[in-house]
This record gives sequence, C-alpha cells and structure tokens, in this order.
Amino acid sequence: MIPVQIAAHGRERSLAETDLPLCLESFFGGSPGASWEVEIGFGKGKYLLEQARNRPQVGFLGIEVASKYYRHVRDRAGELENVVLLRGEALYLLASVLPPSFASVVHVYFPDPWPKARHHCRRLFDPESVDLILRLLRPAGRLLFATDFLDYGDRVERLLREHSGLQVARADDFWGARPRTHYEDKYHREGRPILRIEARLARSSDLIHPRAGLGVVAGVARPTDDETEIR
Repeated sequence: MIPVQIAAHGRERSLAETDLPLCLESFFGGSPGASWEVEIGFGKGKYLLEQARNRPQVGFLGIEVASKYYRHVRDRAGELENVVLLRGEALYLLASVLPPSFASVVHVYFPDPWPKARHHCRRLFDPESVDLILRLLRPAGRLLFATDFLDYGDRVERLLREHSGLQVARADDFWGARPRTHYEDKYHREGRPILRIEARLARSSDLIHPRAGLGVVAGVARPTDDETEIR
C-alpha cells in the first residue's frame, strides 16, 4: 500500500504523527463545525487551489494518489491555512483515515474511467465503494461528479439513483462562475460533451447501497485464475 502523506500549512507529516480518524479541526482554525469540501483526485489542483484562495472561510481537503501531482499542488499551496492535502489510495483514506459526516460537498471530477472491462474493478464508483464516499457527507451534503466518458457517467448515475439515501439530478453546469478543473477547461475548449451529476444526501441512515452485499458475496465466491485463493 502507498504510504500516506499529509501536507498542511507548509508542513508535511506522516500518518504516524496524527491521531485517527484525522482531526480536521486541528488543521483549520480549531473551529468546531467548520465547513469542509473534499476533492477526490485533485490532479494539478487548479480547481482546489482557486477555490481555497477565493473562499478562505472554508476548509478544502484534497486526495490524490499520484505523487507528482501531490508534490506539485503541495508546493503551490504553500502556507494556505485552509488546505489539507492527502497522498494515498482514496478508498483506504475514506475507510480508515477520514472522519464521517464532516463534508458539506465532495467533488469528483473526471476520474479515470478504466474503460477496459477487466479494469472496471479499479473504478472509484461501484456498489461496494460508493458508501465510503457518501459517508464523508453531512446531512444534506452534496456529491458533485463530472466526466467526459459518457458511458461511465451513465453507470455512475444509475448507481447513485439506486441508492435510497440520495436525491440525484443531472446538472448543466455545477461551476457557474467558479473555476474549472484543468480537464474541464481543456474539454470545454475542445467542445467535448460533459456529463455532470449532483447527488444530495437525504437520509444518512441509508448509507448502504442495495447491491453492495451482492458484490461482496460474488467476490468471495469467485476463485482466482489459479483457484488457490479467494478473491
């Protein structure tokens, strides 16, 4: 597993230096109930950093697995007091490091669609993992998703609509006057169609996707190629 790195206020630390779940109040003003937004897969950080500079009263937490992007954004963030960056595998961080129900918004923009069928298990959104994303949200919190891979976007929309705890709608434009991500800016110039979805958490008690259990049973029952291990 990739070692977790944490950067905040111009300082970098390891996971061993912190208590778990991560106490975000210690990073941002020590203010209980402060508003937080999370971007999963911040890439070059265009959206995250512009939002953080424009809205200093809001805490922004970014997650990225690619070390070169993490370092790039860490260096650009400098000592911004409302930015915390995590480098590591997103599902591990969601399950084991971050506290529940702290974010008003979770942003997931242009994630890797892993288009080959044999790679679909690597996608961020599936019935077994979507609840890890949703558990970050406060009641009435929002998940904002965008992709230029329309088939993947259709699958994500169906997955979210199956969830009884969500209100789901397509949106023409989440950003409005706000900054675009690097990829959205590029795709907008190229005229590519973009599918955008907004999901609002209606009932936090329902954070179990109806197909999650079926996927777990199927995974346990399916042998690996050499039939020596349980997947």
